[in-house]
Amino acid sequence: MAIRVFRCIESTLLFTTAAMLLLAPALRGQQPNGATLNGIVRDPAGRAVADAQVVLREEGLPASRETATDAAGRFTFNEVATGTFNLTASSRTLRSAVVAVTVSTPGEQPLVNLVLGGAGATQSASAPQDASQAMQFADNPDFAIAAVTDWTAAGGHGSDSSLRTSEALTRDAVNLKSGNTESAAAGLHGRAAELEGSESELRATVAKDPKGFEANYKLGRFYVQAGRYQDAIPRLQAAYQADAASYDNEYDLAQALKMAGDATQAQEHVHRLLARNPNADLHRMEGELDEKLGDPLSAVREFQEAASENPSEDNYFAWGSELLVHRAIWQAKEVFDEGARLYPQSARMLTARGAALFAGALYDEAALDLCRASDLNPESEEPYLFMGKIEIAAPDPLPCVVEKLARFEKLQPANSLAIYYYAMALWKQQGQAQDPQLLDRVKSMLTRAVSLDPKCADGYLQLGNLSAGQKQWEQAIGLYLKAIEANPDLSDAHYRLGVAYERTGENAKAREQFQLHDAIAREQAAEIQRQREEVKQFLVVLPGQAARP
Repeated sequence: MAIRVFRCIESTLLFTTAAMLLLAPALRGQQPNGATLNGIVRDPAGRAVADAQVVLREEGLPASRETATDAAGRFTFNEVATGTFNLTASSRTLRSAVVAVTVSTPGEQPLVNLVLGGAGATQSASAPQDASQAMQFADNPDFAIAAVTDWTAAGGHGSDSSLRTSEALTRDAVNLKSGNTESAAAGLHGRAAELEGSESELRATVAKDPKGFEANYKLGRFYVQAGRYQDAIPRLQAAYQADAASYDNEYDLAQALKMAGDATQAQEHVHRLLARNPNADLHRMEGELDEKLGDPLSAVREFQEAASENPSEDNYFAWGSELLVHRAIWQAKEVFDEGARLYPQSARMLTARGAALFAGALYDEAALDLCRASDLNPESEEPYLFMGKIEIAAPDPLPCVVEKLARFEKLQPANSLAIYYYAMALWKQQGQAQDPQLLDRVKSMLTRAVSLDPKCADGYLQLGNLSAGQKQWEQAIGLYLKAIEANPDLSDAHYRLGVAYERTGENAKAREQFQLHDAIAREQAAEIQRQREEVKQFLVVLPGQAARP
């Protein structure tokens, strides 16, 4: 199923919101002198690191503040507003984990310790320092999936907003459609014979011989090819009753049952087919059914068997996708590496590998893969949608993204998402610079986006942030209200509307919006946690090592 073009209203839980930190004082309860953040940066051996670069970024905003550590490894940020911030440190090739810091009151804050190259650290784009470091990324993947475990933060890097984006990208990646239309023809598994006769003629033939194999089979195949799986099932079942030995009929019946949502019956037929004639297509179908029935461990082994028997693009993609879904990120990357080597013109292989690289915090490498995917098929919007999401969520501007999103906007000038993502990338790329002309251009583009799609809640939110940054509070209030009208569950719009009401002295309205923000944020966090707990993580065994997430 092709990735769906999300309207801006549907991007609420997936992406961080963006506004220039220096232009938007909009933080609730901000005091004139703000807070002071102190910390220390150490190397993996515990020694203080001098001249390390420390970056402070508010959660959801693209701009940042930077400083360097002194000879004792210490750093300070003064006049920090209330809110949630991400702190990272880097020195030469080492980077620290992203540490979330919540500032709720002004004054001195607790000391923050940042460790370079520690467990879960965000890595440089040169090489992953996680489980993948021990892997050779050879032509034949060298790992085994030993078991599954409950969700943990393992296998994901960066802030929670980056993790949410990664999870959304994974869901989108596994649904990317192959460019090979023959392989996408459900139920035909390589058979190109055309069906004979129209539906009415086929139904008339069945009426003459309601229990006959040939008539029921031809009509059932007709419905499978048309995607009418519920209509296909009774005809193929009738054919199966007439001749249970027909491989083609039972294969199509299994496909129809799977597509109609009856995984249990479909699996029964696949088991019988595998006993008679095991092949890669059946192993892949069995893997898909195992996943639907809650057995990912069996599923990944079936996908691996399918790729081993037939190293097709579909089989490699299915195997890598299963690993990615269950947070075996580096192993998924390894499989996508081999898939991209075998099928260098596969845009979906590069796009899925980009999702895996983003999940491993290799943001620059992820962007490069997505840019290459967009070059393979400039008319396809999937790579652009992926790069727009990662550009917003990544801690720093990414290479090649602005250029490609500019092409996306040029190719699809009436697509509100194309305009929105291009505007956000331009805004982020300017960093701390305050270029009035660029901000006017961003404002004009966001205005176009909401004009094309009045439900583009994120577009209204960012326009409100622009107005708030210029202290145009009444205008900001109107835009935040439009954002909430487009999407009442956009928690950040409620928060920033509360800030705007505070600035205009409407404290009762401000309290109401802050309460709405808190309630929505709690509800959304609980739903995200529920979804995470439903997805089991793989325990991976590497040569000479114990199983690990």
